[in-house]
Amino acid sequence: MARLAPLLAFVLSVTAYEAAARTPFQARCEAGQLGLDTGSRPTGVQVESRDHGYRVDSSLSTRALTRIKREPAGAFVLGLTRAESRVAISVEGAIVGSPETPEECMLPQIGVRLSYPTIVLYVGSEFAPGSCAYDEILAHEMRHLKAYIDYLPKVESRVRASLGRRFDARPVYAPRGQSLARVQAELDGRWMPFIKHEMAKAKVLQAGIDSPVEYARLSKVCQGEVQSLIGSTRRKPSSTSS
Repeated sequence: MARLAPLLAFVLSVTAYEAAARTPFQARCEAGQLGLDTGSRPTGVQVESRDHGYRVDSSLSTRALTRIKREPAGAFVLGLTRAESRVAISVEGAIVGSPETPEECMLPQIGVRLSYPTIVLYVGSEFAPGSCAYDEILAHEMRHLKAYIDYLPKVESRVRASLGRRFDARPVYAPRGQSLARVQAELDGRWMPFIKHEMAKAKVLQAGIDSPVEYARLSKVCQGEVQSLIGSTRRKPSSTSS
């Protein structure tokens, strides 16, 4: 018990310092005495995610898809999945100014939208819809599609948890007229890059789908239909995402 006493004293002194460091206005704001009831308000962070479905496009040749993907020499792309992630953040909230000091108190309400516009699944135009090769390539691209869509709820949960630890029921203080701009600057400078980074992790999942084993399998499916349509057995076929 004697060993814990110095640590306990330190914790108590830090807590007392933090309490003393708050201005009376800030203490009243945190206690909900200024109309910003941090205890009964709904969560300050709302995150929603949505995908807008997909479409299949077979208007581009494998050569065109290869140029789009910028594959190395000797490779060509049979199919391609293109997904563009979008992030939108909004902020609002009640602001109360201090009658004694030139500061204000704001309880931010943060809204985050994560989305994929329509995802495009490309299949090389050399492959006729309904053919064995076409179906195999499209099935591969559907795996990419599923990886993107399945990832959205996971990143939504992580973003909600991280932003919640920062903003849920936690007032922001600033000089009068600056609290909204201060929150917006933090969202733009810290949280937007964080969210975009989390969304970009979906592309990492695609690497497991585009494995050498899968490439080798696609090159041999349908009794060589893929190779005969492409016209070369010396180049490496691939089906990938971007």
